[in-house]
Amino acid sequence: MGRIFEKRKHKMFARYDKMAKTFTRIGKEIAIAVKAGGPNPESNPRLRVAMQNAKSHAMPKDRVEAAIKRASGKDAEDLQEVVYEGYGPHGVALVIEAATDNPTRTVANIRSYFNKLGGSLATSGALEFLFQRRGVFKIALAGKTIEELELDLIDAGAEDIDVDEEEGIVTAYTDFEHFVKMQKTLEEKHIETLSAEVQRIPNTTTSLSDEQMDEVGKLIDRLEEDDDIQHVFHNIA
Repeated sequence: MGRIFEKRKHKMFARYDKMAKTFTRIGKEIAIAVKAGGPNPESNPRLRVAMQNAKSHAMPKDRVEAAIKRASGKDAEDLQEVVYEGYGPHGVALVIEAATDNPTRTVANIRSYFNKLGGSLATSGALEFLFQRRGVFKIALAGKTIEELELDLIDAGAEDIDVDEEEGIVTAYTDFEHFVKMQKTLEEKHIETLSAEVQRIPNTTTSLSDEQMDEVGKLIDRLEEDDDIQHVFHNIA
């Protein structure tokens, strides 16, 4: 079958691995949402967000329903949300969000990744000031004009808006404190939300050479491969 087939196979398996990791991450988001607010999405806005994100990543409906049922059962995992911070190679700041049933295991693994790949784990809160938490909503234009949608988004609490006309997607940013209000307003206005997340946006960024990027990238990739880790945020330009 030759080298071309082998390259395609490698890309295919890499895509499947990434999809499996994404489904695992969303499954944990669903579990945490159910634990916090119950299994009914009508009365649990956090669960509605998790389900919408599952849909945007083409997560099968039966897997979403199974995740809700599993999280509602008496044998549900006792997941804890934990944030870790550290410096990668070349002083890059990293903030890592985890969902784990064993924080001792998780922090030991994270520390080993930093130690092996040229970084160092920091104390809790040491790098918090370098990032701001913001709501990030991706919205389909879906027949609306950009002008109409921008007005609706501003009314909903959007502070910054980016438009990708080619993809037909608008990205709206809001303060962390206004995340729920934004979500509720979009629902009331029947505006289709492709995804909604709270992200940590760096206040300032660090520029790296390609070689330095490769070094930092190895650490970020290793962190993201860990099933306990939900998100890795950095301040690379």
